[in-house]
Amino acid sequence: MDLGQPVAYLAFEAGADVVSSDGEVVGKVEHVLAAEEEDIFDGLIIDTQLGPGGHRFVDAEQVDELYERAAVLTISADEVERLPEPTPGPAALESHGVEDSESPLEQKLRRAWDLLSGNY
Repeated sequence: MDLGQPVAYLAFEAGADVVSSDGEVVGKVEHVLAAEEEDIFDGLIIDTQLGPGGHRFVDAEQVDELYERAAVLTISADEVERLPEPTPGPAALESHGVEDSESPLEQKLRRAWDLLSGNY
């Protein structure tokens, strides 16, 4: 598989293949998740299946390298199946400062959900 040249997360584009550490293509990149105001790469939202219900969040620590045509992960295909789905935060609680008490992973999952649902 020709992955192309390594690229920074800012130049990485949706639609690229996602390759597990054991060499299996496990999905396609839907979105690059970043805290742009802080210039921090948070991870990827990937689609692991055709049709609805296949979105998973890959934390930045689980991304080995980004290339022009693929993201290579540090986890196996079996581990990809157990990745968390982006989830909405409780809307009523967010307005009262709950997002400040979220763990970093919960914040990333909420941002991923907001991106997928068009609230970002």
